[in-house]
Amino acid sequence: MNNQKIRVAITQGDTNGIGYELIFKTFSAPEMLELCTPIIYGSPKIAAYHRNALDMQAHFSIITSADEALDGRVNLVACFDDDVKVELGVVTEESSHAAIRALDRAMTDYRDGLYDVLVSAPICPSCIKVNNIEFDSLRKYLQTCLGTKEESMYMYLNDFMHVSLIADDLSLKEEIDQVTEVNIINKAAMLYRTLKRDFMIGNPRIAVLSMNPKGDREEEQTVIEPAVARLTDAGMSAFGPYPAETFYGTGMYDVFDGILAMYYDQGILPFKTLSLHEGVCLIANLPLICTMPCSGPHFEDAGRGVADETAFRQAVYLAIDIYRNRISFDSSVVNPLPKLYHERHEERERSRYNGPKRPTRVERPGEAEQ
Repeated sequence: MNNQKIRVAITQGDTNGIGYELIFKTFSAPEMLELCTPIIYGSPKIAAYHRNALDMQAHFSIITSADEALDGRVNLVACFDDDVKVELGVVTEESSHAAIRALDRAMTDYRDGLYDVLVSAPICPSCIKVNNIEFDSLRKYLQTCLGTKEESMYMYLNDFMHVSLIADDLSLKEEIDQVTEVNIINKAAMLYRTLKRDFMIGNPRIAVLSMNPKGDREEEQTVIEPAVARLTDAGMSAFGPYPAETFYGTGMYDVFDGILAMYYDQGILPFKTLSLHEGVCLIANLPLICTMPCSGPHFEDAGRGVADETAFRQAVYLAIDIYRNRISFDSSVVNPLPKLYHERHEERERSRYNGPKRPTRVERPGEAEQ
């Protein structure tokens, strides 16, 4: 392809939810087509159904393959031709199966190099069953499709927090069993590397939360504190453990680049409480950049035209930013002179603890005039 713009693949999500509304609203802004080339993986019939139900002026060009995608247009790859019944607001196996078919086609095209980044419209993993096989999570699905042996993890982001978890997609009891020194070290190191490469933060500061309310029990003393010490010995700026109530209640999160929580509720409940428009999620440590809004299909709002597309638009922005950052980071470490500079700069920074460092946000087309 001669397409010079970043090619953003967008999977349709659950077809009975708000996915198409988010997509149509996001790309109704002309500046979005100046920023990237969107390639929707879905069904023209389903897209037209949502457009009519929402009474929206949403234009898209139907293509049979992603290599036909053109700049300046919303391109839609027809993943299947058969009819799929749309029942807005209803959880059905048919609508979930349609979401998987779009994902499958997108993954095939990624292996052929037909796009650069992936943004997923909302799906409901617990609702998806294909041939009586349950869909565990999008993260594990992508990891399996890509055949990568490296572990991945979710990272939840808003304007001032990057939160990851020791364990996700598990019950509370299973999450607690995952709180081991090895897992803390591995997840914190993964978070550290992601912040450096994907967000271009020179020396990320990682806050590790405690497992218990006051942070003074056996788990902190024998598991978390030794893990933090080993991370520090390895040259990472890791601190903690911090009791969650104190950490969030006093605004300590504002002086850290990344937060590692011990279990889902400890990390995600404060994150969503403090986030506007629910935030964005990145599946970290994959070769494919994949982002999504931190929300489900919101079946109760499907077809009503009330869905807020802000988080979905931010997911597109984030995927593009990370794509550019990886190119910049990887090129900088190839040359030994920039690499040496970064290493010396990080060594000087390691002893500092004087306020927040946040990734520079890329200015969007049209922002300067607003």
